[in-house]
Amino acid sequence: MAVQEARHGAERGAGRGGGLGAGQGAHGGGCTCGDCPHGAREGHRRAVAAFLAKRDELASGQGLPAAVAHSASASRQWVSDELTQSADLVAERGRVDGEAWLGRLWRRTAFAVWGTVVALLVVQALTAIGAGWSAARTAGLVAAVVVAGLLTGAGYLHRARGGALAPVIGEDNRLSTSRAMAAGWVLFVVYAVLVLVGQLAAASAHGRRDDLIAGLELARGAGVVTVVAVVCGIAVLVRRVVGVRVLGQRLQKVRADRPRAADLLTDDSGKGGFADIQYVVIGAVALVFAAVRLARRPEQLPDLPWGLAVLVLVSAATYLSGKYAEGGRPVILSVVRSREAGDLDAPIRTGDDIEIRGAGFVPPGAQTADRLSRMVVRIGAVHVHVPLVPVPGGFSNPTDAVLTVPVPVDVEPGRVEVQVVTAAGVETNRCVIDVTD
Repeated sequence: MAVQEARHGAERGAGRGGGLGAGQGAHGGGCTCGDCPHGAREGHRRAVAAFLAKRDELASGQGLPAAVAHSASASRQWVSDELTQSADLVAERGRVDGEAWLGRLWRRTAFAVWGTVVALLVVQALTAIGAGWSAARTAGLVAAVVVAGLLTGAGYLHRARGGALAPVIGEDNRLSTSRAMAAGWVLFVVYAVLVLVGQLAAASAHGRRDDLIAGLELARGAGVVTVVAVVCGIAVLVRRVVGVRVLGQRLQKVRADRPRAADLLTDDSGKGGFADIQYVVIGAVALVFAAVRLARRPEQLPDLPWGLAVLVLVSAATYLSGKYAEGGRPVILSVVRSREAGDLDAPIRTGDDIEIRGAGFVPPGAQTADRLSRMVVRIGAVHVHVPLVPVPGGFSNPTDAVLTVPVPVDVEPGRVEVQVVTAAGVETNRCVIDVTD
């Protein structure tokens, strides 16, 4: 009751000051127009700044209403509820900002694509000095224009999902490493074939046409074809592996606010992943080598050496193995009564705090307050939301290995089961405890 009275008092205070805030900004952070100072990005930034200030204030013991200050459990519940509400606002602002950012991304991808075409034209013009302009250069430029036009059209059709990057954005709203690698190799092969098609259309001599057709023989492009087949297969297989593991609760996935370029090299928590980094680096090096070979011999598919092709295959196998090995189901190892300094040793009673020890309680990418507040502990038939305990710079509860929750009075004495439900919706094993009167 003290928590409810304190919350009603805070709401009345916010209502008295709400008139000025409404008059100062009618947009409220939800506007998506690019020039508006109260747009989605600014609204998200302000919400994050307000949340961090409130978290640090509450972590220092300031801002507590007098109605709950006398009770440690009541003050903890009030602080957790206040932070949860602020975190929900931050999450909503982040979602709006992410959607607006994706809507603007298709123009940036279109500019990047056509900027690449212009760069290719400049390079061809510089290399043509002294050597002269050739039909291969014309075919390369025309092929680049065709590919750029296709990418621009596809980006416009998917402008609400990131433009040309829509196919490489995964279901978790992150850039997919496997899809990006496959898309890069597919685009390169399409460009190489179009270069040959352009030269074939411009060739007048019969022998020249035969040489260009022979450039498509498997004996010359076996390395590139093998690499394309493997990286495309890896992209499909990884999607299947991740989907099956998520449905089987062996992998925890949370949705990101928006895709970032760093997603190609990091895991869901933002830490650099060895499997992803080596796959991107080796694949990019091989792609650059193939592009140089195409520039040197535009009359045939790039003859990627088998040594380099096998290196890409080994890198892809390492990446796939990393996908099989990552993740794991959260597990409870033990449940004990939480004891503070000066307390006597005693059994677990209703109203006491219990400490749940284990691993994997916080999924990668779920370190934000709005996702931490979604964690629930089942104690018998009662669902207990894990309270947020702020400290300067973060939270001391919940953590990936330890959760502290109170035992509600609604829990019947006796042997009861304890189970944790993470922010990703994955359930842990059950652990039995004894609750006394």
